[in-house]
Amino acid sequence: MIKLFVTDLDGCISHPFKTPDWKIIGKIRSLNIESRNSNVIPPLTICTGRPYPYAEAVAQWLDVRIPFVFESAGLYHWNGNRVETALNNMKDDLEPIFAMKSWIRSHILPAFPTANIEFSKMMDAGIVAPDKDVIEAIIPVVRKKIEEDFPLLEMHTTDISVNILMPGNNKLQGMKLLGGSQNVALSEISYIGDTGGDVPALKEVKMPFSPSNATRAVKDVSENIDAETSAAVLIAYEKVIEYNRSLAEK
Repeated sequence: MIKLFVTDLDGCISHPFKTPDWKIIGKIRSLNIESRNSNVIPPLTICTGRPYPYAEAVAQWLDVRIPFVFESAGLYHWNGNRVETALNNMKDDLEPIFAMKSWIRSHILPAFPTANIEFSKMMDAGIVAPDKDVIEAIIPVVRKKIEEDFPLLEMHTTDISVNILMPGNNKLQGMKLLGGSQNVALSEISYIGDTGGDVPALKEVKMPFSPSNATRAVKDVSENIDAETSAAVLIAYEKVIEYNRSLAEK
């Protein structure tokens, strides 16, 4: 039985920098609300690389009541308004990330005026730009810096972002924290994602999905839905419900 249905944000709930399809968002939200009175509809939550404020806002749209993952491996608990991470000492453990943020401000932002650092991020160094060509130009510059000075750091990219993380502090770690908070195993979780940063988690959950706009690497490790973004999320959610219903009827 699938006990949690988890979705990424950019590329899944909506296209970045575009207005969401509110009709479909409403249907996803309605299923999540129904989960509170059904043994076959799992509750919905979020696992995203985006910062806390954005994730928290979308969680409000979707009426998410359980913890959600932001910045890939930060878990926000509504109860007590607290954040859980796998880091022992935030300041000491994140020294390489702080150094990367400083370098991004001094070297990347002046060279790419339409790019911005994700100012509210706590645990990773994120760069965003609405132009895919700008991101593609930034990627090799950042990769070279990491290879030369911080070879243990992870870099995950999308069409609109570059994210630099501490090793292992990725979405699989976020999914483990989420599952642990709900006493749910990875084998009881379904997840839909669309870019390379989602791959570690998709490989480990029971029912991995991807929208048609996902990258090839993601499609190779998931069931690909023939629809984009939120439409694919809704279809995947319905597939999970049907799977649970088939088990309940046995």
